[in-house]
Amino acid sequence: MFSYIWPIALVILSNTAYQICAKSVPKTIDPFASLTVTYIVGAFMSAVLYFSLNRETNLIEEYAKLNWAPVVLGIVVVGLEVGWIYAYKAGWQVSTGFIVQSAILAAILIAVGYFLYRESITWNKILGIVICLIGLVFINYK
Repeated sequence: MFSYIWPIALVILSNTAYQICAKSVPKTIDPFASLTVTYIVGAFMSAVLYFSLNRETNLIEEYAKLNWAPVVLGIVVVGLEVGWIYAYKAGWQVSTGFIVQSAILAAILIAVGYFLYRESITWNKILGIVICLIGLVFINYK
């Protein structure tokens, strides 16, 4: 059970800290300048964790296993990071911005799961999407 729960707990904890950090980036700094520091620290931490957790492996051999996904993921992560920084600079609130994107993303990922990975679409998922979309109306209603 722990092996099932800890990754999601890590995502929740990290995403909470992520949103706080993205909202706290100074408005006067260019987001891309800020991200250069973010990715230098991220690369360093990744290397430290890799070598700490994998004493018997070779990093170059690991790189030989790469496909297109990590390269595209690097591009996508920059879009994600800078999108959040600009969203907060534009005035989105932490309490609503994340919920809005999560609800829309959930609906999109149900379609992605169905078309790319042959995951089933159930009435519960459809009802969940409808509830999320109704929730967006209430969250954004002023």
